[in-house]
Amino acid sequence: MFARKVCVKLRPGSSVAFSRTLQSEIIPILRSQEGFCDELSFVSGERNEAIAISLWDRADSAEAYHRETYPQVLRALEGVIDGEPQVHAFAVSNSTIHKIPNLPW
Repeated sequence: MFARKVCVKLRPGSSVAFSRTLQSEIIPILRSQEGFCDELSFVSGERNEAIAISLWDRADSAEAYHRETYPQVLRALEGVIDGEPQVHAFAVSNSTIHKIPNLPW
């Protein structure tokens, strides 16, 4: 399993709009992507920031999404975020919700 962590700076007062956009526009896009497993999002209205973590079956599924579909997601968020999101990728080593295969380390 593979994870993408996206950190964004929200425009002041836009945390509700961010959550609404994620629910109504972005999650349906993610669900249509090959290899997509789950999405978790965290919002801090006080700090005007959000973190979204998407889980994928394999690294290549997440990479294909990033190349082909992520630009569409950024366009959907244009009105609620400031600046360029920071994206980081990780291998998932533990989860209490998802069954993770034995890893080589």
